[in-house]
Amino acid sequence: MDGKGRATDNAFIERLCRSVKYEKPYLNPPSDGMNLYLKLAEYFNYYNNERRHDSLDDKTPGSIHQRQEQILT
Repeated sequence: MDGKGRATDNAFIERLCRSVKYEKPYLNPPSDGMNLYLKLAEYFNYYNNERRHDSLDDKTPGSIHQRQEQILT
């Protein structure tokens, strides 16, 4: 935290980490590292491609990203 407003920059990633922890590993504790990796991969696929986000007008981050790529090409 070496600049004005830097503490607030972490808010987005901290919120994501909280969502990840409370929606996946805390509900279904993994048995080992590979199981944790697979659960997190499954969650991030869901988070980016299926879960609707209020801040994106009920769109998925994946659909927004695809639209931006189409605009740029």
